[in-house]
Amino acid sequence: MLTGEKRRMQILQLLKEQGAPLSGTALAKAFGVSRQVIVQDIALMRAENHSILSTNKGYLYRTAESENTQPKRVFYVKHTTGQVLEEFLTIIELGGKVLDVAVEHEIYGYIQVDLLIETPQDARDFAEKLSACRDNPLKVLTDDCHYHTVAAPSEKLLDLIQQELTEKGYLI
Repeated sequence: MLTGEKRRMQILQLLKEQGAPLSGTALAKAFGVSRQVIVQDIALMRAENHSILSTNKGYLYRTAESENTQPKRVFYVKHTTGQVLEEFLTIIELGGKVLDVAVEHEIYGYIQVDLLIETPQDARDFAEKLSACRDNPLKVLTDDCHYHTVAAPSEKLLDLIQQELTEKGYLI
């Protein structure tokens, strides 16, 4: 039986080698523990300053090389849950990537979650998960108002994304 420390070392190695998100459920199955144990392991590894992202697709190890060095812009938006897919596809079709979602909550403050929506399929998968889930999206906490950090290859593309989001009535 693995000790917690050895399991965390193996999880870290697996995340580094994988290069793609691994779900907590898959990690739990691979190590013969509960998903909650994996969540705790990830929290402990983050506390030790390991750069692990928690996305809607799973956990991902972020290396210095994988850091997004493209220009970024934060957009403050408001739309219905049914418009999430259209919003993401608008951004992606113009060359952007949706890095995260955040809300400014009156009680809890700034809450941010990594998304890493980079392809149309990522957007469709997220929208499908959103419609199949009983839980509400983060934006529900703030009357549908929320922020997205978007990265794109140039400031010009970010300007086009901003223009298109404005025309569609999403920008606040």
